[in-house]
Amino acid sequence: MTAAPPRVLTVAGSDSGGGAGIQADLKTMLALGVHGMSVITAVTAQNSLGVQGAWELPVEAVRAQYRSVVDDIGVQAVKTGMLASAELVEAVAGLIAGTDAPAVVDPVGVSKHGDALLAASALDAVRTELLPAATVATPNLDEVARLTGVRVLSEEQLPEAAAAVLAYGPKWVLIKGGHLDGDAVDLLTDGTEEHWLRAPRHDNRHTHGTGCTLASAIAARLAKGRTVPEAVADAKEYVTGAIAAGFALGGGIGPVDHGWALRKPHAAG
Repeated sequence: MTAAPPRVLTVAGSDSGGGAGIQADLKTMLALGVHGMSVITAVTAQNSLGVQGAWELPVEAVRAQYRSVVDDIGVQAVKTGMLASAELVEAVAGLIAGTDAPAVVDPVGVSKHGDALLAASALDAVRTELLPAATVATPNLDEVARLTGVRVLSEEQLPEAAAAVLAYGPKWVLIKGGHLDGDAVDLLTDGTEEHWLRAPRHDNRHTHGTGCTLASAIAARLAKGRTVPEAVADAKEYVTGAIAAGFALGGGIGPVDHGWALRKPHAAG
């Protein structure tokens, strides 16, 4: 009998277009050799043009999905994404705080198209309950601004942004500088050591799902026993390749290609 691969649980919303959310998470996990499992927090009507509708699931449904998976199957890492309301944020924060596995928190605020995916009233719960439960938090610059008030306009401000997020209690923070000009530069820090990750910027507008994909890739690597710096560096390499291979879909922004690593076995290791 074949041994089960490492198990990773994503707690996030469904993207009917398949480019982000639960769908992106599970594709990433498959590509990186772990068994992906899911807790769906919301259902969206979504395509390449934007989010046409979103319906939050009841807290009891989210809690029941989580307990079903963790209590029977177990997890080696958890990743969180879209948690639309303060009630969901609080419930999920409590669940991951009580789970003996690393947690990657992607504090999703808006979609790639600018559609709000987190109620303003939930921001305080993210700060005070979700971030303290995170092994790694992965905010982009818009999310940093919403959470901390720090607005990053240049690479030199990334350490300030990281310090502001770390003040809320995550063990590590990865500030994603993808919205800055020049190379795609991110800063990973625990407040003591700094790791700067750079990648060439690809001339490709099909980047839907990058944040979900990166966070899931980090969780997959952590589940395989990598350290946080190793997991983040591996995940950055994976998502850079996925962006380069992104493709047009529909009339708007297409997705990254989660399967590129499956076609390049040496890159998926």
